[in-house]
Amino acid sequence: MRYIFFLFFVLLTFSGCSKHEEQANMMVSAVKLPPKNESAASSDLQDDMADPASPEIPQKIIKEASIRFETDNLEDTFNRIQTAIAANKASIQNDSEGKDYNNVYRNLTVRVPSQNFDSFISAISKGVSYFERKDITSQNVTEEYIDLTTRLKTKRKLEERYLQILQKATKISEILEIEKQISAIREEIEAKEGQLKYLENRVSESTVTIEFYKTIAQKEGVKTSYGSKIWTAIQSGFFSLSEFLISIISLWPFIILFCIFAYFIRKRFKRKKT
Repeated sequence: MRYIFFLFFVLLTFSGCSKHEEQANMMVSAVKLPPKNESAASSDLQDDMADPASPEIPQKIIKEASIRFETDNLEDTFNRIQTAIAANKASIQNDSEGKDYNNVYRNLTVRVPSQNFDSFISAISKGVSYFERKDITSQNVTEEYIDLTTRLKTKRKLEERYLQILQKATKISEILEIEKQISAIREEIEAKEGQLKYLENRVSESTVTIEFYKTIAQKEGVKTSYGSKIWTAIQSGFFSLSEFLISIISLWPFIILFCIFAYFIRKRFKRKKT
């Protein structure tokens, strides 16, 4: 009889533990979060992202140019560049001018649509006999563009999955954890959107830096005669002497003190002699 009662107690205990374990497993698996790792998320979303009908992405090329040359007339050259800017739907981003020791110059930074890049370079090159610098570069960023686009699409899909799970969540801890993940994903989405926008802007518009200058003839030696140089030297000496006298006058308190001090010393020596 004791053995029967003991066996019944063991079976009852085991069945109770099994029921609690099943309830715990159900509570844990009630809300299953997507993988946090981006590569794992990309693998899970590979079927969703597959689109055989999607068009092929065209080549993304960033074009830039830097040009420097000498001209006989700054104003005419600037007008010719302005005509090329208007014809190619470009715009001036920066405009600066100045004067060095032996030349006057003007620097322009122009943004031109990429499809008009070659025609713009050809237009501003007309009439230029010699370029001190003419650098034209092309950078293919198609792979970087595709990578950013793919990562951005993956993040958006992952955000949608988290939003769907958020609607099914019931516990406060689960809701807070999901909202934390959604906030982090949205920050990454905004960062990648900014990178993609910057890349598209550089691809759609090319940057052209134009520097042109005019040399100033050294005529000072021709205009200035030998007599004028002598007179200039005399005037310079007179001004130097005047400045010296003025500096001495400004020291009059020290001069007076020195004279008084010298007077008493001389008087004392005379007393010793007598």
